[in-house]
Amino acid sequence: MTISVEQQQGQSPLESVRRWIDRACELLGYDESTARLLKNPKRSVIVSVPVEMDDGRVEVFTGYRVQYDTIRGPCKGGLRYHPDVSLEEVQALGAWMSLKTAVVDIPFGGGKGGVAVDPARLSSRELERLTRRYASEIFDIIGPEKDIPAPDVGTNAQVMAWFMDTISMKRGYVEPGTVTGKPISLGGSKGREEATGRGLLIVAREAFKRHGRSLEGARVVVQGFGNVGYNTARLLHEEGKAQIVALSDIRGGIYHPEGLVPRQVKEFAAKTGSVVGYPGARVITNDELLEMKCDLLVPAALENQITGQNAARIGAAIIVEGANGPTTPEADAILRERGIFVVPDILGNAGGVCVSYYEWVQDRYGYYWPEQTIKSRLRATMTKAFADVSEMAETLGVTPRLAAYCLGAQRITEVRRLRGLYG
Repeated sequence: MTISVEQQQGQSPLESVRRWIDRACELLGYDESTARLLKNPKRSVIVSVPVEMDDGRVEVFTGYRVQYDTIRGPCKGGLRYHPDVSLEEVQALGAWMSLKTAVVDIPFGGGKGGVAVDPARLSSRELERLTRRYASEIFDIIGPEKDIPAPDVGTNAQVMAWFMDTISMKRGYVEPGTVTGKPISLGGSKGREEATGRGLLIVAREAFKRHGRSLEGARVVVQGFGNVGYNTARLLHEEGKAQIVALSDIRGGIYHPEGLVPRQVKEFAAKTGSVVGYPGARVITNDELLEMKCDLLVPAALENQITGQNAARIGAAIIVEGANGPTTPEADAILRERGIFVVPDILGNAGGVCVSYYEWVQDRYGYYWPEQTIKSRLRATMTKAFADVSEMAETLGVTPRLAAYCLGAQRITEVRRLRGLYG
């Protein structure tokens, strides 16, 4: 993970999200006790995950599961395998998820989980043993009425299949609603793999409409080429008719002034391990990519990529955030002063959790929808959420980011007020 100057000086993702919550609560006229409830997770669990490696050694990894807020429904949040996973990072991601589910108005709370491990260093058998042991360690707090994990950085549909099978075996019956992002044959939803990218396409269109522009022919830069980055680039190119001029992955970036075809770049990266070296494209650094002049920038990598150190040089007219927390508060203020329109993460990348919700509903009913139904419902949900955030921004006279935090905080607080404080 790239460590920003803000993080080096003590500005962690958790501190960032808490600062935004404080600002939202102040604008909404909430007292400190209300803000305090929004800034602290309900439950944080740390577990040891011993795994027998293929050579007979036993390695012990550290796993986390944070159930940040359950006032609006069961926790919903991804499962991340990455060497830099920490309790504080998972708490921050859980807070963002709690606000995100409220912004798109689905009946979930927020959570997040992860294991501090580099999955690329594990064999498939080691990865399966790690997943099953981790699932066993947090078994008591997982379930379709409690907490529903999903794929995130370093995990995929296969990991979710192992996780679901472990929980189901321990329960004594198949429980597909335990996780989302599963293979379709195990109760997964059509459209789930591309859901976050499709949600980003939808809000990007809305953002361009708001500025009297069209996505067609727009010059687009996408940072990150995992599931979110690839599908966003592909959909913007194929359905939005945009021109993808730059892409990047963990090893570097590539630029082509006449545009790249994401499907072809994906095929190249699958063979070589990286987008770097793609024929006809110039190799660029992460800094060059973020600062490139373009119509749309989609940061879809990790947190804290746009900081107080580089915000003044960002070359995009519009930013739609695909990653969680890619922009620090200091950077956000600079972007606002420069007139750069930003669709915040808790709105922009919510397509994934929306389709996760649809998958959970389908699993609970045992009735599965055609892909066109998924796309139609996602378009309606994301379009309404964009309109709700825009209305809040206009009412309060603030940026879309602060408006999204206000909307999420307001919806969570209203349900808490109605339910009351137990005890």
